[in-house]
Amino acid sequence: MTSDKIQLTEEDITGIKADAIVNAANNSLLGGGGVDGAIHRAAGPELLAQCRGLGGCPTGEARITKGYNLPAAWVIHTVGPVWRGGTQGEPELLARCYRSCFSLVREYGLKTIAFPAISTGVYGYPKEEASRIAVREARRALAENKELTAILFVCFNSATRLAYQKALADD
Repeated sequence: MTSDKIQLTEEDITGIKADAIVNAANNSLLGGGGVDGAIHRAAGPELLAQCRGLGGCPTGEARITKGYNLPAAWVIHTVGPVWRGGTQGEPELLARCYRSCFSLVREYGLKTIAFPAISTGVYGYPKEEASRIAVREARRALAENKELTAILFVCFNSATRLAYQKALADD
C-alpha cells in the first residue's frame, strides 16, 4: 500500500532534493563526524550558527533548522541512541527519533523527507535491527499523514542498502 512512497538510494544525503533531510546528530547539534559533519560542511556556517541557538537535543528527540546551502529547504536533526546491546532502551529511543522527525514533518507541512541510517555508524546500532525500526516507523507515518508523499532512505553503502531492502521485503 505505502511501499511506493518509501524509496531507497545509495548516495550522499547532502545532494538530495527533498523538503527535509535528516541529520543523525550528536546531542550538541554542533557537528561531528559521518553524516553530521557532511551536512554541516555542505550547509555552510549559518547552520552551525542556528544550531548553537537550539541548546542541544536529547537522544530520541528532533530539532529543525533551515537547510542553507543544501538542496533541501530544511534539516531535521535527531539524536539516535548509542548501541549498548539492546538492553538500554535503544529500540524505543531509535523509534522515537523517527516519530519526532515525522512530527516535525507534519508541523511544518513537509511532503518529502530523506533519512540516513540513524545510529548505524559510530553509534554501532546493528543495521538490520535499525532498518526494521526505520521502515516500521515510516509505514506508520505514511498511514497517519496523508500529506506525506515520499520517504527516502539514503544509504551510505551497499551493506546498509541491503539491510533496508530486506526490511522493506519482510512486510
